[in-house]
Amino acid sequence: MLGHREETARSDETPGNAARLQPMADESAKAQETGTARASLSFGPKQICGIICFEHTMATRQQPVEKAIVSRIFGHGRGWVFTPRHFLDLGPRPAVSSALKRQTDTGRIRQLARGLYDYPREHPQLGRLAPDTDAVARALSGRDAVRLQPSGAYAANLLGLSEQVPMKVVFLTDGPSRRVRIGRQEIVLRRTTPRNMATAGRVSGLVTEALRELGPDHVDQAAVDLLRKRLDQSAKRRLLRDLPFAPAWVAAVMRKIAADVEG
Repeated sequence: MLGHREETARSDETPGNAARLQPMADESAKAQETGTARASLSFGPKQICGIICFEHTMATRQQPVEKAIVSRIFGHGRGWVFTPRHFLDLGPRPAVSSALKRQTDTGRIRQLARGLYDYPREHPQLGRLAPDTDAVARALSGRDAVRLQPSGAYAANLLGLSEQVPMKVVFLTDGPSRRVRIGRQEIVLRRTTPRNMATAGRVSGLVTEALRELGPDHVDQAAVDLLRKRLDQSAKRRLLRDLPFAPAWVAAVMRKIAADVEG
């Protein structure tokens, strides 16, 4: 009888039985690991209270930031176009981004493109108006020191030399090149040479770019008469002072425009 039991015990230790028992041991070990993991993820009352207090503290800190952001937006008034960088002096970037998202969700501000917002103008009949092109360009420029110069068809349209409203508005700049699409219109900031930016922001710069858009073969007497009537004496004097910065053929047209300058 004793010999039979010993044989049975030895038979349980055979390689075949060990292989069959191994999966059971693995499952037991996995169950223990799972139980340990669940125990590590469980939170007691103190931990839960700590999490709630932390979230409340973060929300409380963000409230003054958001109030300051809203105050600045209201201070600039409707029509202001801005990016998150306009508020980085008020709080960290995540807090600023969260505040702008909440204000967008409420409808107080409008997101024009990624990272670009405005405090939209309202019209009694038309509702919300499209943002001002120049305001968008200023916001895109990224820095207050960057200069912008309307160019191409947009410059011609501003001076009344073209009735076509371009779908692609180009600004020359001494800052980085950028572009953004708002609705069907694309606004482009194109970096150019210092010479081309010498008269940026002046009427002479606008006239130069408008005439370049038309080309020497399409600037007739009608265009000269239109600009002569549109520009006042002060603007015409500025044209004469800035002649050295203009291409030769543009300078010749400017002289004709300012031919009636007094004194």
